Amino acid sequence: MTKRSTIYFDPEIHTALRVKAAHAGRSISHLVNEVVRHALSEDQEDLSAFEERASEPTITYEALLNDLKTHGKI
Repeated sequence: MTKRSTIYFDPEIHTALRVKAAHAGRSISHLVNEVVRHALSEDQEDLSAFEERASEPTITYEALLNDLKTHGKI
């Protein structure tokens, strides 16, 4: 079961989507759903990675720069 929604695209993006959809033999809706699924999947991976690293020690940006300078990296 699908839900209907209205999305407003910049004209150039809409044209590119129409051309890509026609070339791929798919609908614009199919292409948009694929991209949104991919983006949500990446977000889930990012959240999982963040949770895995939550217990790692943190360092300030300034401390990082000082450490890089001390070790001749910058």
